[in-house]
Amino acid sequence: MTKDSKFLQVLAAYDERMQSEDEIMKSLPVVEGMKRRDEFLLSVGEDAAVFMNTLLKSAKSKTILEIGTSYGYSTLWLAEAARENDGIVITLEADETKVTYAKHRLYEAGLSKYVDFRVGDALTLMKEAKETFDFVLVDVWKELYLPCFELFYPKLKNKAWVVADNMIFPTQSIEETKRYQNRIRNTGVFSSVLLPIGSGMELSQYEQIK
Repeated sequence: MTKDSKFLQVLAAYDERMQSEDEIMKSLPVVEGMKRRDEFLLSVGEDAAVFMNTLLKSAKSKTILEIGTSYGYSTLWLAEAARENDGIVITLEADETKVTYAKHRLYEAGLSKYVDFRVGDALTLMKEAKETFDFVLVDVWKELYLPCFELFYPKLKNKAWVVADNMIFPTQSIEETKRYQNRIRNTGVFSSVLLPIGSGMELSQYEQIK
């Protein structure tokens, strides 16, 4: 993990918020918790974040697409790797309140210049994107996984990595994640494996057919 003091201070602030909100969520009835889920920082978790940060640095990925900024926890880790790689994180989020919070945290960490925040519908923003990508993190509502894939797939660079989060948990969205998993594995151009990290991560590498 990085020894950068600003990064570590912001990470500690995220951890404090997550611990506090975890207690609140545990106290709520399941139905109410689902209704209020947008209020809470539902992050990928540190194990998953460290894994992606390490992978990005090892692969020297420069153009990083994050589909689903939320409150910016994973964005923080992606941006720290982008700084080392002299790259950029393009992160997509529909909720302006979440983006405002994430921008503040990334500014505190000294990583703002490595993040391009784009606010709006993820599918529309991906259609409009002119970039091609070395790395993609898919972490939005599960019914969007497959539509998102169809849009970013043509924009992947050779040897690009794709990470899809929440493939094992929550179990109520397993049908959507299975459809995504089957699609990416049956293209014939991805090596793909399910990793038991965090809530389950489908890790896929794209290789162009020669």
